[in-house]
Amino acid sequence: MWVEPCPDFNPGNPLFVCILANTGTAKIPRISAAGKSPELTDYTPAADAELVETGNAISITEPAMCPSGAPTPAVLTRASMLLTSIPCLFINAGLNIKPKIPFIDLNAQPGGDIRKGQAVADVGGIYKRSVSLGKKLSRLSDLVIIGESVPGGTTTAMAVMRALGYDGRVSSSFPDNPLGLKDAVVNEGMRRAGLSFGSLKHEPLRAVECLGDPMMAAAAGLVDGLDTKIILAGGTQMVSVLSIIKALNLKRDVSIATTCYVASDTTANFREMVEILGYQAFTADPGFGSARFRGLRMYESGDVKEGVGAGGAMLAAAMMGFSQEEFREKVEEVCESIFSSGGRK
Repeated sequence: MWVEPCPDFNPGNPLFVCILANTGTAKIPRISAAGKSPELTDYTPAADAELVETGNAISITEPAMCPSGAPTPAVLTRASMLLTSIPCLFINAGLNIKPKIPFIDLNAQPGGDIRKGQAVADVGGIYKRSVSLGKKLSRLSDLVIIGESVPGGTTTAMAVMRALGYDGRVSSSFPDNPLGLKDAVVNEGMRRAGLSFGSLKHEPLRAVECLGDPMMAAAAGLVDGLDTKIILAGGTQMVSVLSIIKALNLKRDVSIATTCYVASDTTANFREMVEILGYQAFTADPGFGSARFRGLRMYESGDVKEGVGAGGAMLAAAMMGFSQEEFREKVEEVCESIFSSGGRK
């Protein structure tokens, strides 16, 4: 099986939701590869959403790829949506650049730089509005897959997990994970907020307010409002959301799905953290070692790894009976379409 363990559920009305947000933390040089430069990370969530929805990243004029030349994980998610015909909703949880497609707006501000002040404004409001949205989505679907596009989000994830008392080591979209830089940023943010390891273990939303990003508040609120099966689609950023919903004592049918690239990342501790938190994890392998595009083969050596709900999107494809080969071929079709004019193979 290309997804492990084999999913044993077959929903009637699955729904894919992707939460979009920006943070000032992503502007720190060398901390995120989710964009060709720190300044361009402002455009990444909008471009990802546009690509999944339309096949084109409308808000940027160049191919949607990381500095290395590997394509955005949005190509994986689009391939799954094309194969499965699952409806996809995008949520603006605090963007500097809004996508040029329909989206749900939570009326939230972008996140700040965790070293310099409040990380997330109006955490309680974002959470409350997301609970309300989750209750509505429950009437439309029996399985909600929640992905995210938040540049710099692994650093905020590490910070929140530390404030909650977990040694969560996070992955990176770079092949060489800048853990030293992330560690220094997290330590500076915690000092600035007057926090120590585990000091907010009973105040998860306060941890998000001080050190997190808007996606976390939105995702946790959605989980609170949903009365369905829920899959958090993502790597160590979604592990931080698991730590938040556990601290909130939310009793929901929640699992997490990520790519094999995050699950096998030795600089992170995805599997260990999911086990400590007590949730089920699914891992998906797209088989990019035999991909035609060089950019996709770069995933095999640690580029990109995950994002835009790619792991959960692959789980959805497997759940609906598509093979690894069918999925990979669809991803290659998407890449062919996007990068045919000047794209890199």
